[in-house]
Amino acid sequence: MSQPTSAPATLPAILGGAPLFPELVPIVRPALPSFAELAPDFEDMFQTRMLTRGKYLRAFEEAVAKHVGCKHALAVSSGSSALMLSYQGLGLKGDVIVPSFTFMATVNALIWNNCRPVFVDVLPDTQCIDPDAVEAAITPETTGIVAVHNFGNPVDCDRLEAVARRHNLKVVYDAAHGFGALYQGKPVGGQGDAQCFSLSPTKLLIAGEGGIVTTNHDDLAEHVRVGREYGMVPVYDTRFPGLNARMSEMHALVGLRSLGLLEEGVQRRQELVALFKRELAALPGIGYQTILPGDRCSYKDFSITVNAEEFGLTAPQLAKALKHDNVDNRQYWVPPVHQQSAYKRFAPSAETLHNTDWLADVSLSLPIWSRMDDEIVVGICRAIQQIHEHAAAVRRALAE
Repeated sequence: MSQPTSAPATLPAILGGAPLFPELVPIVRPALPSFAELAPDFEDMFQTRMLTRGKYLRAFEEAVAKHVGCKHALAVSSGSSALMLSYQGLGLKGDVIVPSFTFMATVNALIWNNCRPVFVDVLPDTQCIDPDAVEAAITPETTGIVAVHNFGNPVDCDRLEAVARRHNLKVVYDAAHGFGALYQGKPVGGQGDAQCFSLSPTKLLIAGEGGIVTTNHDDLAEHVRVGREYGMVPVYDTRFPGLNARMSEMHALVGLRSLGLLEEGVQRRQELVALFKRELAALPGIGYQTILPGDRCSYKDFSITVNAEEFGLTAPQLAKALKHDNVDNRQYWVPPVHQQSAYKRFAPSAETLHNTDWLADVSLSLPIWSRMDDEIVVGICRAIQQIHEHAAAVRRALAE
């Protein structure tokens, strides 16, 4: 793994200095169980030839349900299929309120279910959906609310669900970033009507690919269980149009073993974020996502905001300069969903999504992973400091 060079550079790499890192520092590096730990179970799996719907799937689902403290956990092929089947099973139709500051999969699944996304703003501090904006957007055509634990920061579930109860609406949480997050001291997963997790390699809990639906509703659990099997379990007769959304035994085994690494990983990310904040404390114009008292962010991503007037560069300019120092980074979510080609027709009037548009302009996610060394964090922060100190020259270089 790339480590920062020991000698301090006099110039950022974009201005001709030596890169702070000799090799690329990736935005994420999956934390996986050792192959030696997995090998006996893989051998057993191959000997029995049971590659789907077997004991590892059942064990994984039971372990996840116990972990999040809910009645049902259903493993599926992806976070997207988790959303699709949950929206379908809850009977969402017509208008569904959703943030635009999210990954497009949150909204893709609504369109697959013939729903109309109604975009509302997020709060500028937590970067999660604004319950007041949700309530203002409700009409007689509204059937549900979709909220996102953005970057692993829990939504204010109590406020949001109070709005839903007043208007008799379903609540689904896109919890793609949610494993490791705590809402008021309890794991994210038992709130609302359903929570939909992703298990792809960028997450804290990894199955390779896959998703999980957690719910306390028996009817929804049965719908997902049948829906992931084309809608035809247990006999060859389709109850409703479903999906091929099974999770394989191989993915379930990796997920099951990864669950044992989750708490260690999220604790390490808390330490890394604290170190980032200490190292960046002296720099002007750097802001952070607010985590509400009693909550814990999983920090699936560590996102900063960049005030160009104070820092001297915009977030996109800082992003480009960091890449010259071999520091990978991402601007999430750019463009926000309502500005993307497939969804412009649903975009609300100008200024309605002021915070969303602002966050898309100023947010920048820095590398973080569960087994990152302190030295890498210090090196990234040193790169940011040097870029800030030469901001005017960096602006000129980027304009050439």
